Amino acid sequence: MHIAIAGNIGAGKTTLTKLLAKHYKWEAQLEDVVDNPYLDDFYNQMERWSFNLQVYFLNSRFRQVIQIRESGKNIIQDRTIYEDANIFAPNLHAMGLMTNRDFKNYSSLFSLMESTVQPPDLLIYLRSSIPNLVNQIHKRGREYENSISIDYLSRLNERYEAWIHKFQKGRLLIINVDDLDFVEKAVDLSKIITKIDSEINTL
Repeated sequence: MHIAIAGNIGAGKTTLTKLLAKHYKWEAQLEDVVDNPYLDDFYNQMERWSFNLQVYFLNSRFRQVIQIRESGKNIIQDRTIYEDANIFAPNLHAMGLMTNRDFKNYSSLFSLMESTVQPPDLLIYLRSSIPNLVNQIHKRGREYENSISIDYLSRLNERYEAWIHKFQKGRLLIINVDDLDFVEKAVDLSKIITKIDSEINTL
């Protein structure tokens, strides 16, 4: 089974992925942030490095999806291949931070990759308000995220909501995380697990 967790920067994807992997005794596939050679450069000079960063993420997630299906294991994935193409790359293009030529090239590459992979059996979307995202980003204290603006997060949130509203590739579970603390409060994590159980038991 392949479960994927989607959501904006700071929504809690990685943390929830690890907690669910531990609970279900499934393998976690995490986003390649630590070894990403473009992240620091991107946040310091978005226009110069946007295409490089997005192609890196696309390549990384495409490889992940192939490995997930070939492994035959139950896997929980932190962020999907669809988010880059439906949210991050179009947002950079709309903000003038990715050229028309690069965006067209990127979109063509994604379309080719998408035609060869299967969507997750269940997509979990972590819905969050901007104040909550900002709080979580500051709390984890990643240096390269210090320059992320409220405007940038707001644009991403709008695109996430539009994408989720039209999502029809498979089973979808939306979790509002503003009033949940699934790290410190076991009862909040249990609420999420109960919702997931009801979904996967009918797959």
